[in-house]
Amino acid sequence: MRNTLYTNDNLYVLSGLNSGLVDLIYLDPPFNTKRMYSAPIGSKAAGASFKDMWTWKDVDEYYLDSLAVHSPALTKFIASTGEIHGKPMMAYLTYMSQRIVEMHRVLKETGSLYLHCDPTASHYLKILLDFVFGRKNFITEIIWSYAWGVRTTKRWNRKHDVILMYAKSRNFTFNYKDVLEERKASEATKNRLQYKGAMTTDWNKGRGSEKLALPTDVWYIPTINAMSKERTGYPTQKPLELIKRVVLASSNEGDVVMDPFCGCATTCVAAQQLGRKWVGIDIEKQAVKVLIQRLSDDAGLFKDFTATDQIPKRSDLKIVPPSVPVKQRLYAQQEGKCNACGVDMEIRHLEIDHIIPVAKGGGDYYENYQLLCGSCNRIKGDRPMEYLRLKIETRERMMGTKVFFGE
Repeated sequence: MRNTLYTNDNLYVLSGLNSGLVDLIYLDPPFNTKRMYSAPIGSKAAGASFKDMWTWKDVDEYYLDSLAVHSPALTKFIASTGEIHGKPMMAYLTYMSQRIVEMHRVLKETGSLYLHCDPTASHYLKILLDFVFGRKNFITEIIWSYAWGVRTTKRWNRKHDVILMYAKSRNFTFNYKDVLEERKASEATKNRLQYKGAMTTDWNKGRGSEKLALPTDVWYIPTINAMSKERTGYPTQKPLELIKRVVLASSNEGDVVMDPFCGCATTCVAAQQLGRKWVGIDIEKQAVKVLIQRLSDDAGLFKDFTATDQIPKRSDLKIVPPSVPVKQRLYAQQEGKCNACGVDMEIRHLEIDHIIPVAKGGGDYYENYQLLCGSCNRIKGDRPMEYLRLKIETRERMMGTKVFFGE
């Protein structure tokens, strides 16, 4: 595949990518900090910004119904967070869970995911990942330690972020030797039996008389200083050295690395420099300009990628046009009921409908079809199932009757 930067909502892009396409995903998503981030005027990323404040308007209702149907336990957990933190946290976790489900699907069986987060929501994100990946596929919690940040005498000064690592299966890629080669210890460090807090005190014999340290889950990597050429001015930019360590450890040359919140494209640059293919996604159009400049500065590689705002279409699902056999199969699957109001009907009174509209990445494949009665289909139109759900619930309250919905 060709290196590609998508500038669109990552949920729609992810839903349009084939299953098992990606070897490694690194993401540094919003943390629900209730802040607005903007790059300063005059910086490489000037004009780029994003809000880290959440409401139900940020949740895509086209996919919400699917999440409720396929992951009822997960949706119950998300609902419970609303009682503790209110609707903004519930909206944020719904937003993230919709995307994590798709990330899990596009990963190869040997693939892994690194989710970068801070204490604002890291404990809740870990539970989301447990639901989607399974607790047995939690690999480690990496501590990225740094010196930069607010200094205070009122509490313990926070000087670290957390990176949660999960694998698609237990047969995941991990190249510890590549990390060892990247992290050779100096003579002074060997004498102290430590290396910036990032290595164990057990030393393994390497090539010749060289000794290398086994990597641990505590990494000391300095943040990007204000005068660094690497600095773009992009809010929340992470050091290239940090991302390179992830890419080296959990992918091989020629593998596909993805960053669904790529921002200033540090993951894309790291993958490019290390001989990997990459997919970057960011809703901010400014990402294209920043990526071109960064790759251009880095050996003039800016031509070696495609930038598009078009949503991709899956090619790993069999295209099945609406037909009588499809309708008969859906009718049996839904036990002769409308998938919205739940009323028993003859097959001739039910109509085939796209669950996810084509305009939002849905396609003509069986998994995206349902049968609705004529009334429900007219009410829904090309809107989300959640819209239809609310209409039915309103009608139910007005009529004082209980109406079935898609179980």
